[in-house]
Amino acid sequence: MRRALLGARLFSTKQPTIRFPDAKRKALEDVLGESKEKRDSITVQQNIDEIQDLAGIPEEHKSERRAIIFRPARNAMQSGWSGTQIWKIELDNKERWENPLMGWSSTADPLSNISMNLDFACKEDAIRFCEKNQWPFEVEEPKERQIKPKNYGSNYHWNKRTRVGTK
Repeated sequence: MRRALLGARLFSTKQPTIRFPDAKRKALEDVLGESKEKRDSITVQQNIDEIQDLAGIPEEHKSERRAIIFRPARNAMQSGWSGTQIWKIELDNKERWENPLMGWSSTADPLSNISMNLDFACKEDAIRFCEKNQWPFEVEEPKERQIKPKNYGSNYHWNKRTRVGTK
């Protein structure tokens, strides 16, 4: 039946009329309701010293620590240079002792493992983090590597002595 109607339409001279109901656009306020301003909002001025005093961190974990901001060296395995684009923070070591029960190394320093998990995209972010935690810091600038151009063909160059006789 549908095929017959489709074929009849091909030979018809009238254009088909498609009827859509007239859709009226509603105003945004009608859909969402009236917007109300927040009356009970509190603005907080960021004073880092006061915030750190309220944090409850002992003084010996703040001022006596020295942070070193550095770029890590490349891994000695066959990995590339992509892991060296981040900046890390390492804090100075506090007292450690050997646990008499199990023989494990123990420490009373809660920040001893901070260097394993803190990565920063740039040096400025690491500096801001140290300033926020009131740690004196020192920045170690990375030594830029010098890439020496190498050619595979230079191993077999006729003018250079690359092979040494064994006799």
